[in-house]
Amino acid sequence: MPTISMFFGIIIRMYYAPKEHNPAHIHVYYNDFVAVVSIENFEIMQGNLPTKQLRLVLAWMEIHQEELMANWNLCLNGEKPFKIESLK
Repeated sequence: MPTISMFFGIIIRMYYAPKEHNPAHIHVYYNDFVAVVSIENFEIMQGNLPTKQLRLVLAWMEIHQEELMANWNLCLNGEKPFKIESLK
């Protein structure tokens, strides 16, 4: 599962395999926290994150939602997703 972005100790990853399951989502890692977050509605689907880090991830997702969906479509075709600029 490649890392598509990293910022402030947060790692964003996305699986890529032809049978990746919908809805479109990312995997977020921060220290011992792990969460799966929907790209379409920014809701946590699984796991949890500290409030501060969740806000950072959601802000980043809002800025890069189109790129995240483009990556998701690549992943559904078994292609490696591209890197996305980190939050500054």
